[in-house]
Amino acid sequence: MGIQQFLYAKYIKPLAQGAALLGLALGLTGCAQGNAANAANHTVSKAETAKESSANRPVLNPYEGPRWLTPPEVDPQARKAVETAVKAYQDKKWDQVGKQIEAAQEDPVLGHYPEYWWLARQLEVKAMPVREAALQRYIDTHADTYLAQRLKGDWAVAAARAGDFQRILDLDPPTFGRSDVFCAQAHAMHMGGLSLDMDAVMREFRPNEVCWGLMDQLWADDAVSWSQLQMMLRGALEQGKTTQARRTAAIMFNGKQMQDYTALMENPRRWLGQQSAPANAQERELMTLALSRLARHDDREAQAKYIEQRWQSALTPEDMDWVWSQFGLVPALRVEPDAARWYRKTGSTPKTDYNHAWEVRAELREYPINWEQVLEAINKMSERQASEPVWVYWRGRALAALGDQQAAEEAFASIENDYSFYGQLALEELGKSIDAPAPAPAIDPLAQEDVRQRPGLNRALALFKLGLRPEATREWVNGVRDMSDQQLRAAAQWAGEQGVFDRVVNTSLLTQDEVDFDQRFVAPFFEGVSAQSERIGLDPAWVYGLIRQESRFMTDARSRVGASGLMQLMPDTAKWVANKIGMKDFSMAQIDDFEVNTVLGTSYLKIVLDQLGGSEVLASAGYNAGPGRPKQWRARLRAPVEGAVFAETIPFTETRLYVKNVLSNTAYYAAMFEDQPQSLKARLGTVKPQ
Repeated sequence: MGIQQFLYAKYIKPLAQGAALLGLALGLTGCAQGNAANAANHTVSKAETAKESSANRPVLNPYEGPRWLTPPEVDPQARKAVETAVKAYQDKKWDQVGKQIEAAQEDPVLGHYPEYWWLARQLEVKAMPVREAALQRYIDTHADTYLAQRLKGDWAVAAARAGDFQRILDLDPPTFGRSDVFCAQAHAMHMGGLSLDMDAVMREFRPNEVCWGLMDQLWADDAVSWSQLQMMLRGALEQGKTTQARRTAAIMFNGKQMQDYTALMENPRRWLGQQSAPANAQERELMTLALSRLARHDDREAQAKYIEQRWQSALTPEDMDWVWSQFGLVPALRVEPDAARWYRKTGSTPKTDYNHAWEVRAELREYPINWEQVLEAINKMSERQASEPVWVYWRGRALAALGDQQAAEEAFASIENDYSFYGQLALEELGKSIDAPAPAPAIDPLAQEDVRQRPGLNRALALFKLGLRPEATREWVNGVRDMSDQQLRAAAQWAGEQGVFDRVVNTSLLTQDEVDFDQRFVAPFFEGVSAQSERIGLDPAWVYGLIRQESRFMTDARSRVGASGLMQLMPDTAKWVANKIGMKDFSMAQIDDFEVNTVLGTSYLKIVLDQLGGSEVLASAGYNAGPGRPKQWRARLRAPVEGAVFAETIPFTETRLYVKNVLSNTAYYAAMFEDQPQSLKARLGTVKPQ
């Protein structure tokens, strides 16, 4: 679906000309031409209709694209040209990429990739000429491919930079989750006179050039409200995104006010000493920001008294609510004990989701927990946020503690079928244990045949073999769109046969009714991993739970920060552990080797576990954030806390999610490996100050 269709369906209120514009969005999937001349004999198109299983559920959702009834033969010289282009692409040698285009085109599977890279580069670099005829020819020639649709998005982004909004409307590219394409489309529709749902635009906004261009235009045209930009500015500051905050401020404030913004960010107390009562919304916001920055001072109590005596009467109650929420947020993120009392000074003024969440977490850290305050903090959330399993669970806990057992059980029951950390904990609150579900039904041969005939999935697997993981993943994700549960599981099965285990897990997670734990919690390399785990005294289920979160079992996985392999080891950590355990002649060239990575990773995990008193909760956090961090967080506890409370109040978002996912994975792997009911609460245990 193109963004134009998406916006029309959900967010856009068309004006008189809207009906004509909608026509531009139709028919993107209807054109099914051959992928390339030498692949034509291998394709059929538009012949597929939905087939029904014996249970009256669709085995196959309709698919109107081309098919390869047999895999096309690949000329070795053409594939060599593709591989040469891949190396040049990775090295950013664009001229060399261009030289391989003609020879590579004879490869019916990947031959169109070098030309895409070349054209996309032209669109990306403003100094390079954009040959519109070449772009359109590529889109027409490869109309049934993912790259043709992606190139439309690239072209739309370039058109947005050039102010060619009619071009964007004509292209109507699918977004594929790209915020820059979304913003290009929204900008074009705004310039075409359509009224946008700004809540949707604000949700999709990301701090890139195209989205900033859209926001500048909307502000100039009075199409975005002060309160919306205010929330975006405050949200960026709450999360430490000072560059994004400054860019937002530049939209809201004039030149003189931006000088004030710079000054208050550098030294809020000094800036405040030079101010009088604010005269307008901009001045009031600057003062609110300055007062909120005082929460970062060590003498928070003294700063609060200063605010109350000097400035509180100059601001609205809503602005003061936000200031006090920052006095709560800062100590909450620093794992300091006084966060909740500051949050309790705030009223019901809506906050960002991030801030609302930390208000609840601050209450969970209190000793003893005041469940009325927990419930009150959750009730301040929007209905959408409060419906997330995490807050449904803690709301249920609060209700149970306050004696409303029926309402608590209703809350737990509403998420007990959610295969996640809080779904598992809800099960236990209902007196049930954690088991693997019944085996999924057999995969129909029709589904297996269907997915293996799809060119996009064949391309994805070929790209994985060439080490082009991002490109392969995008092809695969596009290829499994709109599949039935049977098709998704058949695709996941095929990925497993090819050793692409991250696609096994992530594809199977998309099913709605057929829950296949053999795929969702796949356990490759079992003999080697379990033997090594047991040899050094680790629970294999925990090791598998951690690997599933770290790398999805891809031995060549690379993180954005440089971690490598199955257990995602950082170079310095790998060298330190190798020396610690006496692994002689270790070199970083071995880091992706299954045995080497497993030995080093499990050995490091065991070291961290021993340092942290045998707690899987603390050790999981330590594996992700370094063992010193959970020691610090544990030391700041005022009393023993449930493992679930400790996990939920970890101040680093990545580590918090990581720990919950690892322990949730572990419970399921243990249920599968041991064929016994499991307790996540028992595994989480209690974390004591130390």
